[in-house]
Amino acid sequence: MPKWFNTAGPCKADIHYMLPPLTRLPQLERLIEQQGYFVIHAPRQTGKTTAMLALAQHLTAIGQYTAVMVSAEVGAAFPHDPGAAEKAMLDAWNDDATFWLPPELYPPEFPVSEPGRQIGAALSAWAQQSSRPLVVFIDEIDSLQDETLISVLRQLRNGYPKRPNGFPQALALIGVRDVRDYKLASGGSRRLNTSSPFNIKIKSLTLRNFTCTEVAQLYEQHTTETGQVFEREAVERAFGLTQGQPWLVNALAKEIVEELVTEPTQLITVDHIETAKEILIQRQDTHLDSLASILREDRVRAVIEPMLIGQELADIPQDDLQFLIDLGLCRMSSQGGLAIANPIYQEVLPLVLSQTPQASLPQISPSWLTPEGKLDQEQLLQAFLSFWRQHGEPLLKSAPYHEIAPHLVLMAFLHRVVNGGGTLEREYAIGSDRMDLCLRYGDVTLAMELKVWRQGRPDPIQAGLDQLDRYLAGLGLETGWLVIFDQRQGLPPIAERTTTESAKTPCDRPVVVIRG
Repeated sequence: MPKWFNTAGPCKADIHYMLPPLTRLPQLERLIEQQGYFVIHAPRQTGKTTAMLALAQHLTAIGQYTAVMVSAEVGAAFPHDPGAAEKAMLDAWNDDATFWLPPELYPPEFPVSEPGRQIGAALSAWAQQSSRPLVVFIDEIDSLQDETLISVLRQLRNGYPKRPNGFPQALALIGVRDVRDYKLASGGSRRLNTSSPFNIKIKSLTLRNFTCTEVAQLYEQHTTETGQVFEREAVERAFGLTQGQPWLVNALAKEIVEELVTEPTQLITVDHIETAKEILIQRQDTHLDSLASILREDRVRAVIEPMLIGQELADIPQDDLQFLIDLGLCRMSSQGGLAIANPIYQEVLPLVLSQTPQASLPQISPSWLTPEGKLDQEQLLQAFLSFWRQHGEPLLKSAPYHEIAPHLVLMAFLHRVVNGGGTLEREYAIGSDRMDLCLRYGDVTLAMELKVWRQGRPDPIQAGLDQLDRYLAGLGLETGWLVIFDQRQGLPPIAERTTTESAKTPCDRPVVVIRG
């Protein structure tokens, strides 16, 4: 049977390329021996479910435990009705147990109990009936909210002292968030802010990304299966773009071997990795699209918004910084400081945020193209100025992040430009006080430096020219745009204040300065 790169749900060893699922979660068996209750939290599509399914099957197969993974997801439909949620979950758990376990380890018929007691009563009866110590892994626990979530957590805590004879010997809660970040308000942002009512956990563990060596091992499985080779530089580029995020690692390879390079005799190169990256960014598959709702959470916005324009972070609580790391949006860089998790996310985040301005754009004729279909930079400039003067004011209101609204509107406009066959790359970092854009269309490359003139601050033109000079040098270009968004108070309308002027960088590179 052929194997495939997996981007949807748990991996299956018979049909998917996969790495040993437990190597990134060491020492779990020791926690289980210690009768530990613990939390596994990591971003979506990183392999949590695959790993815990494998562990449950292993623990059962060696004859030491009755180990099974179940899901809380069906209970999420009843956030204010714990009784209905518990019944739905127990029905699903019974199905899971009878599918994964041998008949002699099936759970008993769960006892009838009052709402708010059904989970605890079922686990207690199961543990007492089981011929082996019971180990339960509860997946998607953070899909529960409100009264149902609190009820389930309290039942687990209440049964904890009776382990292992009267309650599961070990139990894990599995989800995207750690316990303190479980939501209380449906669709809202109110959180537990504490590990109670699950303060019985002895550890919170997360699942690390793949290393570069592991990415190579995964791709080598495809080579062994088909004979198709990933060149070493392509593997290294894939790791560099993804930083080992498992879904992205698989998605790049899947796009290449199933769509771009379907002939197994053809070598997979860095160019193929780059092409696949652009496709993923523009397509925004389910995994990437799910970032949109997360980005609108207030404490996520408080970090991501200043990062996008290179500002220093405000006094952000450490828990909130850790939350973004736990979600997989950010990481602590090797040089110190917070950074976006990987270069693909670095492209996707502003693209997701500019979706509303993009949808709000009027019809724009591509006047920036020559009759031969090449990009004319002067015509692009005139088209942008006309667009900005006419539509900039109302479009700023459509952007989800107020502080970077001008940047998002400009990017929305530029995406209309590149949709015809180009790319738009972004660079930004905490403390740089800028965002860099690089538009590539055919053989034309246009670099832009974006700056903001804030209230009480001097004109940022000189700093902008210095920064643009370095950016142009890095790209090997001799000219570019410096765009200064004036956000001081009491200014005339955008249509009146938008102007252009010529300037030169410290290295005498001629640039266009756009003020708007």
